Amino acid sequence: MKIICIGRNYTDHIKELANERPEDPVVFLKPDTSILLHKQPFFIPPWSDDVHHEVEVVVKINRIGRHIDQKFAHKYYDEIGLGIDFTARDLQQKLKSKGLPWEKAKAFDGAAVVSRDFIDKKELPALDALDFQLFKNGELQQDGNTSLMLWKIDEIIAYVSQYFTLKIGDLIFTGTPAGVSRVEENDVLKGTLNGKEMFEIKVK
Repeated sequence: MKIICIGRNYTDHIKELANERPEDPVVFLKPDTSILLHKQPFFIPPWSDDVHHEVEVVVKINRIGRHIDQKFAHKYYDEIGLGIDFTARDLQQKLKSKGLPWEKAKAFDGAAVVSRDFIDKKELPALDALDFQLFKNGELQQDGNTSLMLWKIDEIIAYVSQYFTLKIGDLIFTGTPAGVSRVEENDVLKGTLNGKEMFEIKVK
């Protein structure tokens, strides 16, 4: 199982980090060891002073596929979840300044929160208009809607399958909206998808 992540997929998030708008989806990977175990807190790594939360809609792949045509992409997933792509922003900036890969800042142990439950897409309204939020200590911190994606779910699946064979159980993190911020010890992070609570984690 692999985790495929899409960066810079929401215009407001691109602006808040002063990044350039990409011509193609920005793709990076996380290993399965980055998944935070359920009911476990997130531990801020000792080598970073600036870890940010990035809430994202997550798609679970349900069949093997490669070179998938966009018109058939909807057949490759049935369930939608929610997650957090934790990012060591200080380390990421250091790596970017040297033209190096981001993995150390994005793929460390515990850097991927994945909701225990996924929702059957048939139970959701149009997938291109899903509301999702992240609350930090009870305050709304990120408020997104998939209508604002630069590349929608089916476009992402078609694109990444040109480079990686998708397998059953693979997860695709589809990008984060604006509002990312530093997490601190004792923070409580809660994620909702169309009003349903999908996860709640504590930061240590």
